[in-house]
Amino acid sequence: MTPKLHAAAGTVALLTIGAFWLSTAVVELIGDAGQIAAVKTAILYGMAILIPAMAATGASGAALGRRMRLPLIAAKVRRMKIIAGNGLIVLVPSAVFLALRAQAGTFDTWFYAVQTVELVAGAVNIALLALNMRDGLRLSARSALARA
Repeated sequence: MTPKLHAAAGTVALLTIGAFWLSTAVVELIGDAGQIAAVKTAILYGMAILIPAMAATGASGAALGRRMRLPLIAAKVRRMKIIAGNGLIVLVPSAVFLALRAQAGTFDTWFYAVQTVELVAGAVNIALLALNMRDGLRLSARSALARA
């Protein structure tokens, strides 16, 4: 069950961050103030999906890799530390700040500066999660070959 849980949680996390990033980029390009506020508010509420998915991904990944001493596992652990730190230090506070500012209609220099930081941090997390997914698929293929 743990490998399936890990894969599902990781996929949900990656797709959720991807949806946040894409919706932000699109609404900033073609949306109005009300649409931007709606997207920023939805992203804040979407944390109720993302945070448990990330926690489940991390916990199940730690359980799966506990006994393995492979370079791919070490790389995934290093990436997850960056992803978690990025999320806790940059992305969650940014989501709160941007949602509050957008709801107040305050689209000033601070809003766009934080928005830029959030987009960069989100892109980094998407890239790192994608690399972890790639390595996870390699590990599962390796495991399947070992069992065959």
